[in-house]
Amino acid sequence: MKNIETYIVDSFTDLPFKGNPAGVCIVPVELSDSEMLSIAKELGLSETAFIGELNENNEYPIRFFSPVMEIPLCGHATLASSKVLFEKTAQNSFTFVNIQNLKLPIELNDGFIKMRFPIYGTIPTEVPFELLKALGIEEVNNSVYNAETKIVLLEIQSAEILKDLTPDFDKLKKSHKEINGVLITALSTKAEFDFESRYFWPWSGTNEDPVTGGTHTFLAKYWGDKLKRSKMNSFQCSERGGFMEVELLNEEQMTIKSKAQIVLKGKLIL
Repeated sequence: MKNIETYIVDSFTDLPFKGNPAGVCIVPVELSDSEMLSIAKELGLSETAFIGELNENNEYPIRFFSPVMEIPLCGHATLASSKVLFEKTAQNSFTFVNIQNLKLPIELNDGFIKMRFPIYGTIPTEVPFELLKALGIEEVNNSVYNAETKIVLLEIQSAEILKDLTPDFDKLKKSHKEINGVLITALSTKAEFDFESRYFWPWSGTNEDPVTGGTHTFLAKYWGDKLKRSKMNSFQCSERGGFMEVELLNEEQMTIKSKAQIVLKGKLIL
């Protein structure tokens, strides 16, 4: 019998039941890929993180699973995992290492969790008319693609249109066969934020991800180039909503800073 210490954590928020909920499992014994996928399905959240044991380099191995597949990199589950470890230990910094051997330095600073992520670029792309129709979008300002995540980014005219989108997810999934998701973004009209976004991914997870750290690996550079700024505040205007500060450190590295709330702790029995 395996007893797995398990949490549900709301990420990118300072309030419970807002932001993006992630599962976090502390794994003292090795689990198979099929076991981790089964746990992710059982919890039914967009992602569940599995944290291995700390090594001599102050590194924790971490893997992420949606209910459908393994996800190499997940921002909100990284934030959730960081919150759990900071609550459990006396550490104020450590590094996660993902399945791609990507190192993700994490630090606790004045109650905020700061995560270091890689910066990815985008290239221009065309999207099928059927995809726009399924999203309910009549016009886009720009359409680009990020190869590392296989995500299409669409910039539209206003945050008001963005907030009101009600996609037809069945038609959306059928409209494209070679992407993991579509990210819609617009300039924010809120004084405290620079840009807003929503992320739809029926191809590889749930219909909509409430708040998505991983998309900011290219979304931050996209808006940084347009706004000529290195530090910006982002709001994901899903039903639950969530916030983060992003900072472009150089051409290859960025930080994502936000908060998280633990809402459930228990043991999963296998």
